[in-house]
Amino acid sequence: MFEHDQEIVNSLLSENNDFKRLYEKHNVLKNTVKDANDKNLKVDQLSLEGLKKEKLILKDRMASIIEDYKHDHA
Repeated sequence: MFEHDQEIVNSLLSENNDFKRLYEKHNVLKNTVKDANDKNLKVDQLSLEGLKKEKLILKDRMASIIEDYKHDHA
């Protein structure tokens, strides 16, 4: 995730508590979705779709923070 902006992500993780919180929550959701898809975790389809949507919302919020960072440091 955000491979092209890894340097910015690293800066944000150390400087921005909101970004760090979003990043950590996204990773938890990513692992939960992976476990559900791999059948290591029993989750009904509706709940799984909800987890995927929440993960996408977090990713979009992080992308927005990254774009703001780029504009502020251009």
